[in-house]
Amino acid sequence: MTPLYQQGINVLLASINGQAYFQNYPLIWIWARIFFMSLSEPILHPVVISKVMINFAAQLGIDRETCLLGTDITQEQLSDGDALITRAQEMRLIENLILALPDEPALGFRFGLQYNVSTFGVWGFAIRTSRTLREAANLALRYLPLSTAYCNIDCLEEGGHLVFIFDPGNIPSPIRQFLLERDMATALNLLKELSLSGITFSRIEFQGDPPEYTVLLEQTFGIKPSFNCQRNATFVSIQEADQLLPTYDAKLVRLMQEQCSHQLAHRQQTGVTGQVRKQLLGDLGLVATLEETASVLAMSPRSLRRKLEQEGTSFKQLVDQERQQIALQLLQGSQMKLDEIAFHLGYTDTASFSRAFRRWKGCSPGSYR
Repeated sequence: MTPLYQQGINVLLASINGQAYFQNYPLIWIWARIFFMSLSEPILHPVVISKVMINFAAQLGIDRETCLLGTDITQEQLSDGDALITRAQEMRLIENLILALPDEPALGFRFGLQYNVSTFGVWGFAIRTSRTLREAANLALRYLPLSTAYCNIDCLEEGGHLVFIFDPGNIPSPIRQFLLERDMATALNLLKELSLSGITFSRIEFQGDPPEYTVLLEQTFGIKPSFNCQRNATFVSIQEADQLLPTYDAKLVRLMQEQCSHQLAHRQQTGVTGQVRKQLLGDLGLVATLEETASVLAMSPRSLRRKLEQEGTSFKQLVDQERQQIALQLLQGSQMKLDEIAFHLGYTDTASFSRAFRRWKGCSPGSYR
């Protein structure tokens, strides 16, 4: 395990209770992504989910270039309604948004409210055709990887209510609140759309202290949330959960479930590019050679080179992109010395790092900072 990787893991462990912040632990943003990528399912996401975030970010004054920095998401993909991207790409986009909008209250909730049933394609249409909210929930959880959810979500019956529990425990603390808020707000929007506003949450629970934007949450959910609870959960009465949904279509239920099964099989894959990125940001580190990476991925260097070419990139380009992204984050968010940054990025000396940075940005690292 490389020293930098170990340092990132140590910081993550130290921040498990939400006590670490970007200004104090600049590396946490980088290694939170690594840690999360290692836990994520190797599944592709529709690019339309990212497009919704990009469009909403534009309303908040954030341009597309900032959103897409380091994501490798192309304009062609954004224009293609059927295009798929990796979770790593989506995570990079989320990082960019959080860093670009540090003072926006309830950012995750506001993003989550932009999603509707149609955003999620066949998964959304499948839950729309379900007979009741209970059946829709069971189907949604069965094919949850087809949604945008990052929390572990469970559904149980308790005290006359159908309870949806959102567990963000596997998400590193810097992005945990954003993704928890986004997942819960998305669930709220889907509930409203499925029931045509006929079903409401009877109770909302949050684990943490009341945030400054509590009033906004109350307005959003239509009910005063409870805080300092043992879990993050939403409650719907059993009576409402078992009501026939107005969007129920008996003829389409089975067809939509079959389509979900097909889509899940199609998306549960990762490109070689994503696998290489994971190794560069993991145990191998940015000093890894193509030969070392190929060995870990159980292929020959020639095969790895060919597969990357088929995906429109190269090993050298990937290393360069990761170094650039990490360098920008460290220069913007830390006081780390240039020679330390150069070392962490795998350069033999500061001069080599400076030359590479001039190639990226047209100026020296010091001037950029």
